[in-house]
Amino acid sequence: MTTFAPFARPLYVMLKPIGAVCNMRCSYCYYLEKKGLYPTDRKYLMEDSLLEEFTKQYIQSQTSPHVLFTWHGGETLLRDIKFYKKALEYQRKYGRGRNIQNTIQTNGTLITEEWCRFFKEHNFLVGISIDGTREHHDKYRKMMDGRPSFDLVLRGIALLKMHGVEFNIMGVVNDYNVDYPLDFYNFFKSIDCHYIQFAPVVETKDGELLPWSVDSEKWGDFLIAIFDEWVRKDVGNYFVQYFDNALAGWMGVDPGTCIFAKTCGHAGVMEFNGDVYACDHFVFPDYKIGNIHSMTLTEMMYSPKQIRFGQDKFDTLPSQCKRCKYLKACYGECPKNRIIATDSGEAGLNYLCIGYYKFFDHIAPYMDFMKNELLNKRSPANIMQVADKIRK
Repeated sequence: MTTFAPFARPLYVMLKPIGAVCNMRCSYCYYLEKKGLYPTDRKYLMEDSLLEEFTKQYIQSQTSPHVLFTWHGGETLLRDIKFYKKALEYQRKYGRGRNIQNTIQTNGTLITEEWCRFFKEHNFLVGISIDGTREHHDKYRKMMDGRPSFDLVLRGIALLKMHGVEFNIMGVVNDYNVDYPLDFYNFFKSIDCHYIQFAPVVETKDGELLPWSVDSEKWGDFLIAIFDEWVRKDVGNYFVQYFDNALAGWMGVDPGTCIFAKTCGHAGVMEFNGDVYACDHFVFPDYKIGNIHSMTLTEMMYSPKQIRFGQDKFDTLPSQCKRCKYLKACYGECPKNRIIATDSGEAGLNYLCIGYYKFFDHIAPYMDFMKNELLNKRSPANIMQVADKIRK
């Protein structure tokens, strides 16, 4: 059995102030079904009293002077600015001098100059969901009435840039855009986004993979194609989360992203009504760990049930994974994707395993070089000078 140090990482709970309510209907959205967890005749709005109680408990539970609030949806901007101003008031009230930061994820379609002024004044980091070029983005990301959303999102990004608001990109990779990795990557460079995250679609229904899910081997090819471009031109200028995580794994340090950590369970999610779940991808009744009205965040997040959830990430890995030479870079990725069996019939293999192994095998010599540079207190960006020679 693995050990789990309860306070090894900061307690982190994402907030869902609007629940699953959204102004878009993205085909692959894993969160739309969460509306079924709650009565349809209730408003999906977090009350001020709950917001205050969460803020107080969340700040008090932190063991670090740095506190990060993360706002997620549904579509977060369906709550008006007054709500977030109230949130900041509570942060100041209970912060007691701590360094408090806010990040908010949005589909970008509702961004206005007023929102931008607010984000800039209060140093919000804004995460924008956009899936690449117009053709690739509009394939699955539609407004509720079926209209394409690309132009609205691009307008929102332009406003953020005009007001100097810090932003990054979350690009979902699906069965369609996975075939165009460089179009995808170069689009983000063209809009001057230097911090890029990818999220592969792996969604099932009744045990069957949904059609917009990525092919595992293509996922590996997608990462490799972008990595080969990045490692020759963009190290130190553009930051791709998957590549940063891989280097962390090579260095033997915390990757900063739960999917590649040895254990998880430190990152929960609180719904609009105070229900707390083990993880944003496990908002199901079996993974509810309590409600803030009857238990504290600390009690819930460090409960035996949640600790077991976190330990299971490693403990339930198939033996094939535990023998893998890239275990410390992957740790089986996210448990939500462990939906297939190994060749020997052992359950719990990650659906994306083939792609990840292909990717890690390709980047290994580059990572070895960058690791050596870091260990010798040199810049890993030096890889760009020798990248063309490494695999020859």
